Amino acid sequence: MTAHDDREKVLAAFGGKKGLIDSGIPSVIFLVVFNVTDHLHSALFASVAASALLTIIRLARRDTIQHALSGFVGVLICAWFANRTGNASDVYLPKLLTNLGYGTVYLIANLAGWPVLGLMLGPILGENLTWRNHPERKRAYLLASWLWVGMFFTRIAVQYPIYRSGNVNLLGTVNLAMGYPLFIATAYGSWQILKNAPKISTER
Repeated sequence: MTAHDDREKVLAAFGGKKGLIDSGIPSVIFLVVFNVTDHLHSALFASVAASALLTIIRLARRDTIQHALSGFVGVLICAWFANRTGNASDVYLPKLLTNLGYGTVYLIANLAGWPVLGLMLGPILGENLTWRNHPERKRAYLLASWLWVGMFFTRIAVQYPIYRSGNVNLLGTVNLAMGYPLFIATAYGSWQILKNAPKISTER
């Protein structure tokens, strides 16, 4: 298996390019509509409608809808939070809680010696759990997973104070800036670490 094949499998595991688009566009639309109309319900409706449309497009094209559907459910949850309180900033509260949840899981798994990336990517890359018996490969999965711990908790550290301030425009902008760019940088860094680590031979 080539490095390019491995890279494509890793990218697919993180949602792929379409997954990133499906999860990001509704957030952009929410921020734009909220700024134009200054009306929470209009912005929520626009973001939910955009997410639903993306899901329908994936179905019509017979694409994988896993990430579009999960994105749609995520948008509905965010909309429910904001609609329930009437506070536009609350549309970002589920994302903060999600980052806290994922960050905690990655942290505990690393401390326990079972890095999440190893559990998730090992089977995809044909290693299964044999990497645990290879110190250098295990160290690579641990290091790559620490990047994700850093990403999740950095998002919280930066965005939570803004959330508390109630500055929706700043929170939305920072959320976008720390969304795709930081995710892609973390995924790329993880890939570089794993690519340069000694591979485990699966030949018998």
